[in-house]
Amino acid sequence: MAPLTKACSHKQGILDILQCEPTKESIAAAMLQWNSVDFETEASKRRMVATALRSFAEWDAHPQGLALANTPPVALFKIGDAPKRDVQGSPTSPLEGIRVLDLTRVLAGPVCGRTLAAYGADVLWITSPKLPALPNLDVDTSRGKRTTQLDLNETAEHEKFASLAKDTDVFLQAYRPGGLATKGFGAEDVSKLRPGIVYASLCAYGWEGPWKDRRGFDSLVQTATGFNVAEAEAYAVYSGADAPRPLPPRPLPMQALDHAAGYMLAFGIQAALCKTITEGGSWEVRVSLAAVGQWIRSLGQLDPTTAFRDGPPLPPRDIDDPEVSRYTTKVLQAKGANESGDRKTMTAVAHAAKLSATPAKEGEAPMRLDAHLPEWLPRR
Repeated sequence: MAPLTKACSHKQGILDILQCEPTKESIAAAMLQWNSVDFETEASKRRMVATALRSFAEWDAHPQGLALANTPPVALFKIGDAPKRDVQGSPTSPLEGIRVLDLTRVLAGPVCGRTLAAYGADVLWITSPKLPALPNLDVDTSRGKRTTQLDLNETAEHEKFASLAKDTDVFLQAYRPGGLATKGFGAEDVSKLRPGIVYASLCAYGWEGPWKDRRGFDSLVQTATGFNVAEAEAYAVYSGADAPRPLPPRPLPMQALDHAAGYMLAFGIQAALCKTITEGGSWEVRVSLAAVGQWIRSLGQLDPTTAFRDGPPLPPRDIDDPEVSRYTTKVLQAKGANESGDRKTMTAVAHAAKLSATPAKEGEAPMRLDAHLPEWLPRR
């Protein structure tokens, strides 16, 4: 069983279910009174995030696994009519002149927005001032973007956001399923507000099946869909007969679903933008962490001995390590609205895709979530 939380509200929600003190010992004792699937179900009913540990085989037989069986990692759907996009001039970057509203948090969505910014898009990253910042992630995923904050529950800020959406080209969001529709910014709403839009959505478990409305994030989806069991089994083969039983689950060494989903989203958005040029119309791009995990599984697995012994080890988590430093770049802090003074420099891993004619722009990074005004830059 792997209950994981992202904020104090989730922590308290889990404790309310368990009726115990917030200590490791108390939680462990309370969890022993629950069947894992029953706890998973109760947490979902209370809009908390927790999942039972499953193997690949158990997930494949699960109703949600069956619903996702033939789902591609990225899918495009035409959701409205609009004239073909008119492309003028000679842009120097693939996405020059494209405006992106980025309404995502944590990792997959922000990685997508960061990638679009690297190839010339004007990405305005909008977060809520009522949600906690995650500085260690935010500084890196702000690269190339402008950042601002709006509370969509406030009438004036809701109206300001609507005016931004009316003039954007891409609407990127990773709210819980249906969350933005309640505020008037679902896919159909935005396609009417801005015909020709590309509306990109990320969710945990997909758009079909009994879990389509269930919340989740990378670590939970890994646990639910079998990765933690598969990794544990592979490590046990490498370790031999001395491996402890039952096998403790092993997470992947990185948030692989998040990163892959972010790049899948960026790919789908660019494919949909091409559709708006060649066919016209408004388009929705859909990516789920579970479907991306399914795609990663399809790539196969290394032999455990190669993976854990004979293959090269992962480098240390140190930006100064020689293997890591070869792939780093220096990023200067962007000046926000009414900011002055010295600017910081960040060392970060450079963008992965290297294009000869239109290389990625490493650019600058605001390194905070409220550095700019909620407005668009003039189109070039």
